[in-house]
Amino acid sequence: MKKLVFATALALGSLTIGTAATPIIFHDGIMEDVFIQDYTEISTSDLPTPIVNALASDYQGAMLNKAYVDDENNYKLEITSQDGSSVVLYADAEGNWLEM
Repeated sequence: MKKLVFATALALGSLTIGTAATPIIFHDGIMEDVFIQDYTEISTSDLPTPIVNALASDYQGAMLNKAYVDDENNYKLEITSQDGSSVVLYADAEGNWLEM
């Protein structure tokens, strides 16, 4: 009987020690791939025409501040919207908006 009580205490003690050393991390259940892409700044005049057209039609009155391109020909655009807020947009070379 003493061995059973000792074994139970030892098992519970080892579980407590193991979980106390490991922090518990809570999240909302959504896991996303995190990756960092390197963008190179380009002149705004070097943007492909489809992106310029998409910007003019979807973000009327916005001012294009800076443009960047990555190795996969995806573009990052820093704009100031018509209401004065700064927005970062991503697009492919065909002018399709990308979610990042």
